[in-house]
Amino acid sequence: MDWQVFWTAVLAAIPAGTPYLYATLGEIYAERSGILNLGVEGMMIMGAVVGFGVTLSTGNPWLGFAAAALAGALLALIHAFVSITLRANQIISGLALTMFGLGLSGLLGRRYIGTPLPVRVREVPIPILSDIPLVGDLLFNHDPIVYLSFVLVPVLGFLLFHTRLGISIRSVGENPATADAMGVNVFRVRYLCTVWGGVLAGIAGAYLSIVYAPAWIEGMTAGAGWIAIALTIFALWSPYRALVGAYLFGGVKVLQYRLQPLGVSPNLLNTLPFVLTILVLLMATGEVRRRRIGMPAALGIPYSREER
Repeated sequence: MDWQVFWTAVLAAIPAGTPYLYATLGEIYAERSGILNLGVEGMMIMGAVVGFGVTLSTGNPWLGFAAAALAGALLALIHAFVSITLRANQIISGLALTMFGLGLSGLLGRRYIGTPLPVRVREVPIPILSDIPLVGDLLFNHDPIVYLSFVLVPVLGFLLFHTRLGISIRSVGENPATADAMGVNVFRVRYLCTVWGGVLAGIAGAYLSIVYAPAWIEGMTAGAGWIAIALTIFALWSPYRALVGAYLFGGVKVLQYRLQPLGVSPNLLNTLPFVLTILVLLMATGEVRRRRIGMPAALGIPYSREER
């Protein structure tokens, strides 16, 4: 592979990894509060179809992103109610949410198949900075959603690790009974984090259908939600590490097309993210491994004040 092909792949890895990044950031917050949401795929696909539909009907992609965020939040709210209020099994609830999202999106999206999107979200080069050799194209020549992700990573990282709110979120995910005794509203924190995860998952899905591949294709998330769940573990529940992991997966996605002329099977490359996803999920199984990688101790465990 020559230098030009490699650098082109690196540049393309950022927009390709952006949906993974948004979805992973949302899942990190949900899991840090103790809620395992396996419905990321369903929230993403609903964000994709709702975002595309609203953008198509209004001609305004920002309204599309807002509608997608709302759709993701509403689905996450369902999961929050079932998991937090009803204290049902979080794995079953998340899987049901994914199946519901995939089915409903297929139904709603039938009318959009083959319909081109008349508006585009274009790259916005930052003056002067975009002219810097190598770094300029890499960091300062993207669309606004990518720029927003650059801001979200340090902001969400700072909130999680350096603020009172972050301490409350992490304490709720580690020991909700102790957090409750210290005056933290466990249910409110878990609801907010779960819904916030849905907002970011909806935006992630809308990015696919509005920006990355401006069209509606049934099942277009193609397992991206599951990759985001694995990336959450891969990032050790840190927004900073999520940035690296998302772009790594995005790079693998891009390479399946870039390496095709060299005779490397694109089908083989296409399986790599999912192989890595399985390996990461296997790594998280077992109590010893859970403690070693720093998984929130109360993740997936319903909390009841009567059981304190």
